[in-house]
Amino acid sequence: MAKPKKQPRPKAITPKGFRDYFGQEVTQRTEMLRAIADVYHRYGFDALESSAVETVEALGKFLPDVDRPNEGVFAWQEVDENDKGDWMALRYDLTAPLARVYAQHRNDLPTPYRRYAMGPVWRNEKPGPGRYRQFYQCDADTVGTASMAADAEICAMLSDTLETVGIPRGDYLVRVNNRKVLNGVLEAMGLGDDVAARDNVLRTIDKFDKVGEAGVRELLTKGRLDASGAFIDGVGLSDDQAEPVIAFLTSKATDTAGTLANLQAAVGDSKIGADGIAELEQIGALLAAGDYGADRIEIDPSVVRGLGYYTGPVYEAELTFEIFDEKGRKRQFGSVAGGGRYDDLVKRFTGQEVPATGISIGVDRLLAALREKGRISAQATGPVVVTVMDRDRMADYQAMVAELRNAGIRAEVYLGNPKNFGNQLKYADKRNSPIAVIEGGDEKAGGIVQIKDLILGAKIAESATLEEWKERPSQFEVPRGDLVAKVREILDSQD
Repeated sequence: MAKPKKQPRPKAITPKGFRDYFGQEVTQRTEMLRAIADVYHRYGFDALESSAVETVEALGKFLPDVDRPNEGVFAWQEVDENDKGDWMALRYDLTAPLARVYAQHRNDLPTPYRRYAMGPVWRNEKPGPGRYRQFYQCDADTVGTASMAADAEICAMLSDTLETVGIPRGDYLVRVNNRKVLNGVLEAMGLGDDVAARDNVLRTIDKFDKVGEAGVRELLTKGRLDASGAFIDGVGLSDDQAEPVIAFLTSKATDTAGTLANLQAAVGDSKIGADGIAELEQIGALLAAGDYGADRIEIDPSVVRGLGYYTGPVYEAELTFEIFDEKGRKRQFGSVAGGGRYDDLVKRFTGQEVPATGISIGVDRLLAALREKGRISAQATGPVVVTVMDRDRMADYQAMVAELRNAGIRAEVYLGNPKNFGNQLKYADKRNSPIAVIEGGDEKAGGIVQIKDLILGAKIAESATLEEWKERPSQFEVPRGDLVAKVREILDSQD
């Protein structure tokens, strides 16, 4: 009789395109999101935590391919007794769920409805370096008003948010454009209702930041050679047809009035283009009234990403400070947030147009920026570790920890095998603990404790002479009743 095959052990590997987040990263993200939430709350926005799972029908046109529900999202079918059922999917952003929530609960929600949401989203896309299938988003949206004051407020709130989390003024810029202005440019080009030609033009405009004015002109007309020497076919427009696009993309002037005048020339007689310019003018005036100058927020027609998605104003937060890439070359950090007005989102559910505008912050990119600026410590501080010298006196050590915790100090008792004291200190080092507390039998009898400053001790060990070692002790003997006060004093000195 053949022996039954052993069940192979599962491989301890993270699924492709996913990653694990450990204590320090989770803590840093939580603290940053808390700071962002405080700004949003100050602006009057309410928190919303929607379901992580939506029906594919609710996600609707935002799927990459509606005929293949599992393409672009993680989807599955709920099977009933007739082997039929709804397709369900993990949410791939926080905006589509907002549309469903507002349509479902609109009679119970205030209008306008101002909400913010933070959480993970999932996309079934090909992973790559720095590109994961699960990542965090942080959104704020106002639903139910067409007023440009809502758009101006979103921009101001984004500016305040960046400064609150640690991006100083001068290291970022919130740039504002308008989809209606681009629609006016498309009208001025004489493309009419040629959807294919309009889409080709939009895709070409989206490459402006990569290929520049000359590259866009070539791609709109006869085509161009890319960096590899391959020829890319152009859209096939005439030079005259391409000119409004170039005028649109290069219309930024030294001040807002000049930029708006240049945009007016680019859209010609287009009414929708003029409407878009008027909206930008309103946003600019409202921001100026709130003392948000061009050093923080500016009208910039070169903001073209996502224009196909939005119906009015669009905005992007760009970090302007320089970093070094993996090849040692200088470059700007780039965009960490984007958003705009999307007035057609809720209409899918209600049949009625519901104006909405909002912003989404790339959480991981903003965290990376804060690390670049030194606003987040490269290594998180661990807890104070109370060592165990006598396992029969565990209650004494737990009492110490309770006192420290009640004083608001992060602390823990060593719960491993206390036999080797050196291993306890190694554990504290691995935890990046700032302090170790020691109370053996002699200390207990004398009513004292030893408090070891692990941070200072490490610094002394690196470079101190014997004399400096004696002058700058890193271990202190204090009365047991002074435990909390001395730990607090050392922690304050380490900040």
